[in-house]
Amino acid sequence: MTVRVQPLRREDLGRCAELEKVLFPGEDPWSEQSFRSELAAGGYYLGAFAEDLLVGYAGLALLGRPGAYEAEVHTIGVDPRWQGKGVGKALLEGLLAHADQVHAPVFLEVRTDNAAAIGLYEKHGFEQIGIRRRYYRPSGADAYTMARPRRTSD
Repeated sequence: MTVRVQPLRREDLGRCAELEKVLFPGEDPWSEQSFRSELAAGGYYLGAFAEDLLVGYAGLALLGRPGAYEAEVHTIGVDPRWQGKGVGKALLEGLLAHADQVHAPVFLEVRTDNAAAIGLYEKHGFEQIGIRRRYYRPSGADAYTMARPRRTSD
């Protein structure tokens, strides 16, 4: 089945919150209101859809001012039934394309034990630049900070 990636809509946010609970048990999953706040603040959010079912989501924030933006990946989540099928890759590539339009370097945090995500990020030009001890709450899991340099040409 083909998955299409498009801007996330307000009516998709309840499903995002449902997926958060499945994907991040033992952590502090985002609520529907958290997603609403991110959209209201101007975040760039994408959804991955298999027919009409939201199977993944991703969000990016641009910080700074024109000509000196930095981008920060706030979240990427994929329904467990759709993991390993290229959905996360498609979402990440959509976020990176947006950051590349404004020539922004991109930063993110990822759990140190999430080998699949780390591998995906490395394949897209990210490098580990630091570690945040006890970053995730309430579990206290560590996170790597990763960065991808700004892209100034195609």
